[in-house]
Amino acid sequence: MKKADAFEFFRRLAESNPSPETELEYVNPYTLLVAVALSAQATDVSVNKATRTLFAKVRDPKAMLELGEAALRDQIKTIGLFNTKAKNVIAAAQILVDEYGGEVPRDRQALEKLPGVGRKTANVVLNTAFGQPTIAVDTHIFRVANRTGLARGKTPLAVELKLEKVVPEPFLHGAHHWLILHGRYICKARLPECWRCPVVDLCAYKAKVMKPPKSNAARTAG
Repeated sequence: MKKADAFEFFRRLAESNPSPETELEYVNPYTLLVAVALSAQATDVSVNKATRTLFAKVRDPKAMLELGEAALRDQIKTIGLFNTKAKNVIAAAQILVDEYGGEVPRDRQALEKLPGVGRKTANVVLNTAFGQPTIAVDTHIFRVANRTGLARGKTPLAVELKLEKVVPEPFLHGAHHWLILHGRYICKARLPECWRCPVVDLCAYKAKVMKPPKSNAARTAG
C-alpha cells in the first residue's frame, strides 16, 4: 500500500473512532497486564466476566500473591487454560514484587521475562498503559494487515515490523486499536463486511463481499 493510501486508511479509521481503546477492562497497568495475559486464546468478553470480581479486590502484585494460586484459579476457571494462566500470573506477581517493587516495568525486554508474557502482551501494555507507539499483532491485526495489503507478512513479527514502517506517525499510537477493532467488527475472518467498510476502496483484497448475506439483510430490514 502506498504511503498516501496508508495515511488515508488510518485517517478514515480515526475519523470514525477518534479515541480507540482496548475492550479489556482494567484499572491500572498491573491489572491490564493480568487481563492481557489471561486473554490468550480467549475472548475479551470472557476475560472481562472473570476479572470484574477479581479486580475489585486485587489491583497489585502483592494482593495477587495474598490471594494465592488456588483462589485465582477459582476466579478465572471460566477462561481457557486457566490452570497454566493462574500459575504464570502468580509467578509474575512474585517477580514484580521482588524485582520491581510491585510496579510494572515500562520496558519490553523486562516484560517479556515475566511468565506468561510474550511480545504481543508486552506491546499491549506498553501501548495502552504507558502510551508507547507499539503494535501488538494478534489474529485480527495479522488478518487485516495481510488481507488489505497494508503490511503483508508470514509471521506476526514480520507484520509488526512492517506496520511500524508504513503506519504514519500521527496514527502510530492508535493503530493497534483501530486495526483490532476493524478486524473484530468489519474485516471478519469468515465473511468480511466489505459493504460497510470505510476503507474498502483502499483495500487490495480481491474477493470483496459487497453485499450482505440475505439473512443479514433481512435482519437489518426488520
